[in-house]
Amino acid sequence: MTERVTYRCEAGVARIAMDGGKVNVMSAAMLRDLDAALDRAEADKAMVVLRSARDGIFSAGFDLKVFAANDPLRSLEMVKAGAELALRLLSFPHPTIGVMEAHAFPMGTFLLLACDVRIGALGKARMGLNELAIGISPPGFAIELARSRLHPAWLSRTVTLGEIYEPKEAVAAGFLDRALPADAVEGALSHIISGLKGLNRAMHAQAKRKLRRHAMAAIREAIDSELTLKAYQANIGRLSAVVLPGSGR
Repeated sequence: MTERVTYRCEAGVARIAMDGGKVNVMSAAMLRDLDAALDRAEADKAMVVLRSARDGIFSAGFDLKVFAANDPLRSLEMVKAGAELALRLLSFPHPTIGVMEAHAFPMGTFLLLACDVRIGALGKARMGLNELAIGISPPGFAIELARSRLHPAWLSRTVTLGEIYEPKEAVAAGFLDRALPADAVEGALSHIISGLKGLNRAMHAQAKRKLRRHAMAAIREAIDSELTLKAYQANIGRLSAVVLPGSGR
């Protein structure tokens, strides 16, 4: 793979690890590398374990400097790549497991929401859709993805208030399936993998398509209607005004 994304497949389990700089920013290049890793996992007919190779961060989300650079084409390329990756992960034909051991902000949260099983480590980690805090609203594809996994009351708080959650709250909301002490994550992951190996893969893929068809259609419609160059050109002033962390604005 690349320095940003590593891929290792053993015994039918594809382990995809993100190592894209200090905070695993979801640049267009990172997103392309993750998509290429899913290509390999699909070719290997392997279940996927997605996690960070960096201590202290799952991902800080999209590269805000791209938004601030006043370049609608690059902004669109990055966000559309993220949307397509989330949709692909949501519909992936083999089981997927997301492991959150540290902070996961918007695009990182989107990838976790799209996984079949989501486990998190208890501690100081936080996750959620914090776009409002930087001056933009969540994209439509992300709202539809969240709608498919979150409990209704938490969905409203997440989308309209931009609340960020610690692991136990994330389980209650529907972002995660379970939250465990950090030293129990590996054991839980091994147990989950063992159980998933017993699934009939064809029936798993079929059930996933049936369950998620409305969500996938809504996400597809949001991508096609909102993530266009015309829309980004119209909104470039709003995007270039995002509040960069540490900017003091």
